[in-house]
Amino acid sequence: MLIILRLLSLVLAAFRLRSNLALENLALRQQLAIMKRRRPRPRIRRSDRIFWLFLSRTWSHWRETLVIVKPETVVSWHRKRFASYWTRLSRRSRPGRPRKEREIRELIRRIANANVLWGAPRVHGELLKLGIDISERTVSRWMPRRRKPPSQTWRTFLDNHIGELVSIDFFTVPTATFRVLFVLLVLAHDRRRIVHFNVTDHPTADWTSQQMVEAFGDAKAPRFMIRDRDSVYGLAFRERVKALGVEEVVIAPRSPWQSPYVERLIGTLRRECLDHVVVLGEAHLRRIVRSYVGYYQTARTHLSLEKDAPEPRTAQRPEEGKVVEIPEVGGLHHRHERRAA
Repeated sequence: MLIILRLLSLVLAAFRLRSNLALENLALRQQLAIMKRRRPRPRIRRSDRIFWLFLSRTWSHWRETLVIVKPETVVSWHRKRFASYWTRLSRRSRPGRPRKEREIRELIRRIANANVLWGAPRVHGELLKLGIDISERTVSRWMPRRRKPPSQTWRTFLDNHIGELVSIDFFTVPTATFRVLFVLLVLAHDRRRIVHFNVTDHPTADWTSQQMVEAFGDAKAPRFMIRDRDSVYGLAFRERVKALGVEEVVIAPRSPWQSPYVERLIGTLRRECLDHVVVLGEAHLRRIVRSYVGYYQTARTHLSLEKDAPEPRTAQRPEEGKVVEIPEVGGLHHRHERRAA
């Protein structure tokens, strides 16, 4: 019996010696592979560190074959790996408000990329119309950073008569053939509605007075009309406006801030439409402005209207379908609605 035990111990010792020899051979070969990486000196990769961390946990004689670094270095690798592991675990649950769903974040970027001229308030207004209750601050945090000019300021004029006020003004547009065209805008203050517009290359008092008849002939005329002191508003124009029962309010010389709403509309029309197209002629300009006016009236959200359009848009619920993009103004802007699949 004693002889059998001794034979078993010799077999186990031989097996351990053989396994130790195999591990030692593996360790030396791995170090030899590292030594061959001379650029200009051997570089230890992450895979090499993982190999020695694993070997140090499974083989007790690993220190005897280590040549390229000190055993303390392998121990420090293990400590760093242990610290990084628990650091990642502690970062998984963050305090504070829960993050918005990925679908909403992607939708914010999608709307912002489709409408490069929009800011966070406009995108927020569009999301409200899509039934997504989210704060404007959250929207601005996910918006791409773009340089924007400082917002324009102006004085409110006759707030108590805002429902009975319209403003009129001309602005010029150069064409590809070096002509200058004039665009007349008539804006109602209550819902920022564009009551009438037209294009001409030679504005006169008779032509302008005829535009007032086309704007208010079939509807109730406003009580007040704000205009500047341009000479185009001559005697024929003043008599026609008086016959319509409209009282003119003339602003001070060189004071466009006294007619802020129509000035704002002209700036918006330039920035969001005309600055991005080349006008070929009068018919082309009339077609472009008509397209933008349709978008402006029915789709574009306004800050002063609690982020609604002049013709009110109903808010859609998420269960009504997937969000689709409808191109407006030739694809320069997009209207977003929910459509059932």
